Amino acid sequence: MEEDVAKINDNYLKLKAGYLFPEIGRRVRAFAAANPEAKVIRLGIGDVTQPLTPTILKAFHDAVDDLATENSFMGYGPEQGYDFLIDAIIEKSYKPLGVDLKTTEMFISDGSKCDCANILDIFALDNTVAIGDPVYPVYNDTNVMIGRTGDADDKGYYKGLVYMPCTEENGFFPAYPKEKVDMIYLCFPNNPTGAVATKEQLKGWVDYALANDSIILFDAAYEAFITDPSIPHSIYEVEGAKKCAIEFRSFSKTAGFTGVRCGLVVVPEELEGTTSTGEKYSFNKLWLRRQTTKFNGASYPVQKAAAAVYTEQGWKETQANIDYYMENARIIREGLTAAGLTVYGGVNAPYIWLKTPAGLTSWDFFDKLLNDCHVVGTPGSGFGPSGEGYFRLSAFGNRDNVVEAVERIKKNFKK
Repeated sequence: MEEDVAKINDNYLKLKAGYLFPEIGRRVRAFAAANPEAKVIRLGIGDVTQPLTPTILKAFHDAVDDLATENSFMGYGPEQGYDFLIDAIIEKSYKPLGVDLKTTEMFISDGSKCDCANILDIFALDNTVAIGDPVYPVYNDTNVMIGRTGDADDKGYYKGLVYMPCTEENGFFPAYPKEKVDMIYLCFPNNPTGAVATKEQLKGWVDYALANDSIILFDAAYEAFITDPSIPHSIYEVEGAKKCAIEFRSFSKTAGFTGVRCGLVVVPEELEGTTSTGEKYSFNKLWLRRQTTKFNGASYPVQKAAAAVYTEQGWKETQANIDYYMENARIIREGLTAAGLTVYGGVNAPYIWLKTPAGLTSWDFFDKLLNDCHVVGTPGSGFGPSGEGYFRLSAFGNRDNVVEAVERIKKNFKK
């Protein structure tokens, strides 16, 4: 008779395929092994290529040096982040938008990917969740992992989640759910489509959330790439949003921290949920309790480096890197358009969203692009069923590689 062993979380088995980016990596490795002479250019996963800027790097080094002597050594820091970083973000990033935040409403983390997943800890499992389609896979998959869903249907939609298609027909902007939902994920500028939301559009969602007692989980990881001054950088630029929205931000793409790891969450003190017995309770207090129990805070050198982003010279250098990537986006967007492809995004976001040509599926186009052009992108279907027939390219590459990749694609696809 077999002995009982520890049981696994069966919800993980509902995830039909491997996480999108590991599958891309597997295919690229197989191609590279079979074609060792091929120069593969990667415009798939949104990893940055430009190094940390001098001002940020100096702050990082100086903070490491602080750890070398007893007088300046730093041990455990506050789990919610050091005030020197929180204050800098509030003063330099939010106040210019007309948004006033308290230091107690901001929580520094090791990245917004973790935050978008971990935030589920403070919400009841029987909440109904709405997500865009296509969308950053973490929103979907983490809700599956914690047990909020049933199995996926043939299209890839999970029972128990409400999907909001973002298609060419609706300008890649989600329509309000027909049914009552409790939590709504919004991402603008959007990953993967590159779409942005106007203030009027965001106001519509805030009004919807307030009217339906819903909470918006607003992912603003790419807000620094907005070039249109009329486009909001924060959901809190909309009146009433502090009563219905949690905002996530990241240093990963803004300041090249993909490997350094730093992000932030804003949980307004006005934001309340309901207990199982019907009383109102603060989400801010819940998140503080969660973080002080399960997280030891981002490291001191990382937070000092992040604070340097907001110095006058640090921001000038950071903006130069952002401009570099947005020029890459322009090169990709205009080059693919010239090749006759239908292209979206790449104006206020570092992602280009293109329709696959000749009726190819997203993965077929991935394989064709890899085999014929030796260029790696991201299949749209990996972001959700409505992403089928589309493809994402990232603007985070090296300039010479971006130019070469565009020329290869034009050569192979131009009619």
